Amino acid sequence: MTSRSDTATGSAAAPDTGRVADAPSQNWVYRVLPRSLWPHAQLARWDRPIGWQLLLWPCLWSATLAAGAQAAVGPVALGTYAWHLVLFLIGAIAMRGAGCTYNDLVDHRIDMAVARTRSRPLPSGRIERKAAFVFMALQALVGLVVLLQFNGFSIALGIASLVVVAAYPFAKRVTDWPQLVLGLAFSWGALMGWAAAFGRLDAAPVLLYVAAILWTIGYDTIYAYQDREDDALVGVRSTARRFGDRPRPWLAAIYGGAVLFLVLAFLAGNAGLLAWVALLVAAVMLAWQILVLDIRDPADCLALFRLNGTVGLILFAGLVAALVWRLIV
Repeated sequence: MTSRSDTATGSAAAPDTGRVADAPSQNWVYRVLPRSLWPHAQLARWDRPIGWQLLLWPCLWSATLAAGAQAAVGPVALGTYAWHLVLFLIGAIAMRGAGCTYNDLVDHRIDMAVARTRSRPLPSGRIERKAAFVFMALQALVGLVVLLQFNGFSIALGIASLVVVAAYPFAKRVTDWPQLVLGLAFSWGALMGWAAAFGRLDAAPVLLYVAAILWTIGYDTIYAYQDREDDALVGVRSTARRFGDRPRPWLAAIYGGAVLFLVLAFLAGNAGLLAWVALLVAAVMLAWQILVLDIRDPADCLALFRLNGTVGLILFAGLVAALVWRLIV
């Protein structure tokens, strides 16, 4: 899975350095991998981990909320829960990489027209389309192997997500709300974690899914303000262009909705007290993003976007703490 928010801005680098303009030049990719593999790593966004982290958090929230619900009524298979967390981690990295590669293949011409993305491997010519297709297939294969470790219901659910994933790169050509389509794809893990534990869906994961969709729309809108002018020039549509110079009322409604649905999901999933404390902290952090946002400062937009990785971590830590407390008390 991918997004225009799957990038992290760094200082622009000349194409002949082998780096891309929108990633830190000192990332581990450039220190550890041989230069011949840099284009592959850039396609998969291994040099920008925030993307797979944002994809991962709804998976971990859901899996941990499910474990807490199990602990409230009986024993929990902690080994299975831990194994699911590992699988979700591997799957998030693999599928985010496959999605980014797919997105770059679809957006090849658009990326050539935008200064920030022109130095990416495909538009810069550092990798051929055929090689990118092969690399995408290999990453998708890893994701498939991960998916097959779950129960049958989860496998079918995971396969169903591919419809949304395939549609995302084209959404920005036809709607002002591509961030909504991204949210539908990026938040799918909110369903998967619960399904992996119970083999079904209940109200809690569905409510969590809605919350994660709204959260994704919010943070990706903030990120999209970096590209608003370039997007207008090349005809790419986004919520940043839709909201214009007054995004705060929109973001307040979107982030407020995310918090509301998190509350409903936590109620339906019988989340413990410590999870509620984490939710309060996360809500304050979301409100702070709206208050301090400067849409004319790309660095500020990037920093606030990246802060959502911490928001996701705090919610996960709260759910884990609530689970541990429930197990020992």
